[in-house]
Amino acid sequence: MESVRSMQGLESLAEDVPEFLRTLNPQQRLAAMHGEAPLLMVAGAGTGKTTTLAHRVAWQIVSGVDPSRILLLTFTRRAAAEMLRRVEAILLSLNPDSLSDPSVMQRSSIRRIRGGTFHSVATNLLRRYGHLIGLHPDFTILDRGDSEDLMNLVRAKLNLPKSGNRFPLKATCQDIYSRCVNTQKSLEVILKKDFPWCLEHQDRLGELFNLYVDVKEKQRVLDFDDLLLFWSALSENPDGAAALGQQFSRILVDEYQDTNVLQSQILKNMCPTGIGLTAVGDDAQSIYSFRAATVRNILDFPEEFPGTVVMPLEQNYRSTQLILDVTNRVIAEAAERHQKELWSNRGAGERPVLVTCSDEDTQSEFLIDRVLERREKGTPLKHQAVLFRASHHSMSLEAELGRRNIPFVKYGGLRFLETAHVKDLLSFLKLAENPLDSVAGFRVLVLLPGIGQVKAGDLMEQLRAGGGRFDTWLSWSPPNALRDQWPQLIQLLKTLESRAQDEDAGVASDIHAVRLFYTPLLESRYENVQARTNDLKQLEVIAARYRTRGEFLSEMTLDPPTSTQELPADPMLDEDYLILSTIHSAKGLEWDSVFVIHAADGNIPADMATGSAEEIEEERRLLYVAMTRAKNQLYVMRPERYYFHHRRRSDQHSLSKITRFLTGPIQAMMERVSFGISGGDPGSSGGRIPVGDTSEIRKKISRLWGT
Repeated sequence: MESVRSMQGLESLAEDVPEFLRTLNPQQRLAAMHGEAPLLMVAGAGTGKTTTLAHRVAWQIVSGVDPSRILLLTFTRRAAAEMLRRVEAILLSLNPDSLSDPSVMQRSSIRRIRGGTFHSVATNLLRRYGHLIGLHPDFTILDRGDSEDLMNLVRAKLNLPKSGNRFPLKATCQDIYSRCVNTQKSLEVILKKDFPWCLEHQDRLGELFNLYVDVKEKQRVLDFDDLLLFWSALSENPDGAAALGQQFSRILVDEYQDTNVLQSQILKNMCPTGIGLTAVGDDAQSIYSFRAATVRNILDFPEEFPGTVVMPLEQNYRSTQLILDVTNRVIAEAAERHQKELWSNRGAGERPVLVTCSDEDTQSEFLIDRVLERREKGTPLKHQAVLFRASHHSMSLEAELGRRNIPFVKYGGLRFLETAHVKDLLSFLKLAENPLDSVAGFRVLVLLPGIGQVKAGDLMEQLRAGGGRFDTWLSWSPPNALRDQWPQLIQLLKTLESRAQDEDAGVASDIHAVRLFYTPLLESRYENVQARTNDLKQLEVIAARYRTRGEFLSEMTLDPPTSTQELPADPMLDEDYLILSTIHSAKGLEWDSVFVIHAADGNIPADMATGSAEEIEEERRLLYVAMTRAKNQLYVMRPERYYFHHRRRSDQHSLSKITRFLTGPIQAMMERVSFGISGGDPGSSGGRIPVGDTSEIRKKISRLWGT
């Protein structure tokens, strides 16, 4: 491993640097111009990794790399789109004479760069090369909810719910299966480590998973885990490896700390020597182990790819120096990490504040007062954020914000595909796309009056026996309640099927046709019909951007938009509102003022995440991520008392201890404030229940009804 840390000599490269790279700082510039050897960019929070990565892609194209042989892997579609937009902007600003091949200036050439999420890239590659490993190219993709439903169908077929002891529910079964696939660990290992209460069911779970895999094969469906699993198999196959090797000569991976074992194995198969491989990430921000991500991938990258050059990005463009001093100290106590020390030229700024409040109510009171104070000084509400470890930690605050009529948005609302009405509508399209998809078929059929689970199963078996021809359903005589709708459904599915690959037909027109059929069913099954109808109309607008139905379904499944109908405050676009967010949802974002609440042991770290040294280290990284979201002001807050009931009903409480990650030396770097604690704030009750006599008030009220 070769590590580049010293700035000595970097500025001497300036004369040899193209004009478009001179806006980068020396570390960024060195990373952007790095050669073919494996490169690990350890990009600290706010250090401009997106800018650096975009310039690295542009530099490679300027140096003569064919854009069509560049693969850029990100964790969201929006991140990939933003990266490619920046690359395009850089290249279009250049003088064609500075390029080894002026033709790459053409937009069509620039847009040949392959970019997207792991799952979307896997989908495209498997449709193109999947036949090399025996995969049918016309597979459909199950989202998480559909995967659980299919797991439940298989579970019921094995009569597992009727077993004497409590058998895991469908969501737990899916979690266990997914963790086995993504960690590439045996069922026994996963059960012992993460699901010990399910160990007694190990044999039956193995039976369930085998049948689940077989059913997916018969129905030509893949779940999210399959996309990575089959991509890995393709990259291991000699013919597949050759095809992928010819396809890509440069692979760049963003947020590498969030990859799992299977994703790491894919990259190892595609770049066995690491030549042409660039990984960008920050081990200090690895916080997704619950999704099977492992910090080991980024920590062990130099050993996995000998000859790796490790380049830290340390100049922070987000936070003031006093905030960085504290956050540097928090992560410096990690047991294992890539060395870096963030610094800023934005000035010292305000000291981070450590606030101890008497209880949750006073925590909310202090926070809202500071938020409004900042607003009066010119910081809009939407430039301020409240971050917390778990979603329920904001309940008390939400109630107080509502009482004081302060608008807010809580990050992590339902996605379109998690709402029942949208899942219903998309099931019609999925069934037309793949008549063997039993999950989509069941969902469509049980919407209809007179069709239950058993009859839906019979009809799907009939459709499968008929080779997926919807005409086979005409032989069934529906009940009177369905006499008109049944032939209409069959005709709708046949029409959708006939124009599956017709780009001129338009995906939006397909959705419109389904919506006309589905609306009476929607009105009979759900409340909030108008809001749900608006969702479907919005889906129709989104669909107009896609060429084919298959492309639309893949994109909607892999990276669906968020439904604004589910936001708590549902603010207008031009209205100001406070941001509430879990720390996991806040990753990658930034605000002028950040309030981290409930910074007490048991919350940060969560009491369920202290079973191992690895879990505790991830909780430390979680606090680090929260604190590094702040640009100018940082408040870390802890209630001293947690009441077992609301404090006006009972004085029973427990005392909290400040999070173990803010050690004495770190606390000394922060401003200390107490609020609502006896002796700490004039007029405070110190959390005690007020004692008084309301008899006179009650007597006065009683006069209203003459007593």
